[in-house]
Amino acid sequence: MKNGHSQYLKDGGAKVDICATFKKNSDAWLNEECGNYPKGKMITMNNLKIKLANKALSATNITYHANPNRDTLIYYLWKYSYRDRGSHLKEFKPTNSSYDFKFNLIEDEYLKKQMKTKGILSYLYYQDGEVLIDELSPKERLGEFLNNETKFYSMSMGKSVTAYLLGHAICDGYIDGVDARVNDWPIIKDSLYHDQKLINFLNMNTGDQKYIDEFDDGTSKLGAYEDRDIETTMRLHFRNKNTKKSKERYNYNGFVTQLILNYMKFKVGEDYDKFYSKVFNDKIKIKNSIRYGYTSFKEHFGNGHPNIMATRFDYLRIAKAIMDDYQNDTCVGKYLKEIYKRRIPKGSKEKEKPLFNRTKSYGGQFHMDFPGLKDQIIFGMGGYGGNMILIDVENSRILIVNSLHYNNKQYKYNHKKLLHDPFKNG
Repeated sequence: MKNGHSQYLKDGGAKVDICATFKKNSDAWLNEECGNYPKGKMITMNNLKIKLANKALSATNITYHANPNRDTLIYYLWKYSYRDRGSHLKEFKPTNSSYDFKFNLIEDEYLKKQMKTKGILSYLYYQDGEVLIDELSPKERLGEFLNNETKFYSMSMGKSVTAYLLGHAICDGYIDGVDARVNDWPIIKDSLYHDQKLINFLNMNTGDQKYIDEFDDGTSKLGAYEDRDIETTMRLHFRNKNTKKSKERYNYNGFVTQLILNYMKFKVGEDYDKFYSKVFNDKIKIKNSIRYGYTSFKEHFGNGHPNIMATRFDYLRIAKAIMDDYQNDTCVGKYLKEIYKRRIPKGSKEKEKPLFNRTKSYGGQFHMDFPGLKDQIIFGMGGYGGNMILIDVENSRILIVNSLHYNNKQYKYNHKKLLHDPFKNG
């Protein structure tokens, strides 16, 4: 009601009895605990014509093969960017002045045409110290809900941000380096992860594919690990289970990044909030608050989660900081060069990502060696729904695509023109 979009509410925002919309004693009726509301459970409902091809699979994300209508996109935009996530996201507010970008804008009519029909919410292109392209989804598409303070949620982008934070922890002396063995963290002692080098975690080749495989059979062997702290996952699936490390190979999954984040927090200890502020306030110079994840209130159980919510320009500030470190050969820049040097081949099955993001290599939680750009050093972040951050660290080019949905049919955007050409042609 207060956000100016009451036209999307049923009966103008009048409260209705949600229990009256369900059959008595049905699963939905029971889930809403309707038996406890004899006079009705009154809520405000939307009037969107939401179409879900598979409701079970669509609980958290738009399923990959779906071709949703605009109302369904509006619903998921609300889920991703506007619903209350206070139960599992903390807010970090900036305290210093932010970095301000220079603009020298050009028009890209083809991009505008794509944004009228695809799931792209925001597109930013930065080159040689200036923002050259700055586009939001057209108002009639999804733009009426977007501005420069809208936060975009991603778990996969958070993987790369976690690795960037780790570089600072190494440079600040909390961790010895990428070849340090993780053998001083009691929480993982009785698991295949104990005593492995940190570079294995960074490259996602810890040999854990028997227990988690997000491409072949989902994450069923570890269950809902993303909703749990490390202690709970270890107790349920690894402790006293005699788990064995398999052959080292690339195995993209979110649990390894949870381990990296929580090991870093363990090593930094009580200085972590100050450390986090040093990176995001003093170096990156964010303008808006950042929201980051946790899974429980028990920090000593490893409750950190590497998801992130940030505005479009704060994602650009993060990417610029990475590029600046690399170019200026700072300690963190040397770390970035080391993880690039130590990258490994993927040989993977990433069929549900944009073709351009199916890179040949992976290093330090970044996608590397992009097709068609073999002579360029590009650090890539790729997320579900077609989200992309590409950083050409040598040629000072950055591309940020925040996207709500992607597939290889109706919602497939033109990889060559939108992703490849800016880095090939400038």
